[in-house]
Amino acid sequence: MKIEIRPARKDDCGQLLEMVKGLALYEKAPQEVTVTSDEFTESGFGKNPIWTAFVAEVEGRLEGFALYYVRFSTWKGCRMYLEDFYVNESLRGQGVGTMLFERILQEARDKKFNGVSWQVLNWNEPAINFYKKYNARFEGEWINVSLSSDQLSASTISSPLHD
Repeated sequence: MKIEIRPARKDDCGQLLEMVKGLALYEKAPQEVTVTSDEFTESGFGKNPIWTAFVAEVEGRLEGFALYYVRFSTWKGCRMYLEDFYVNESLRGQGVGTMLFERILQEARDKKFNGVSWQVLNWNEPAINFYKKYNARFEGEWINVSLSSDQLSASTISSPLHD
């Protein structure tokens, strides 16, 4: 089996989005994928791309991907944020994930990022064990916080600040 790890191209976006949906299904949250194909493609390959990805191609078919963007930490400087890392179930355990992850780490070194960060669900033992092989630090003291677009438009401060 010949596995090619390469940068994602615009014409990969359809297959990438299908894998994103596969990841959401695996994470028991398929209803959470609301990005449109156009927004996904524009965000990666439009005038102002905000994400970059590497794909694992096996016999002309994408079988995995690692998608990241650059974030800035006021404490650490420029860092890579690994948004999604996924390998189709049929190829898990065959080295595809290792090849993708190694490519991500090389990208971080090449771009002189001050580190890489990502999230993993606390029940995803295969992923946790994979990351442990790299001596990843698991930071349990932080709580994820977010607002959806609906919440953004409805958010108001309930009372004005007073001096």
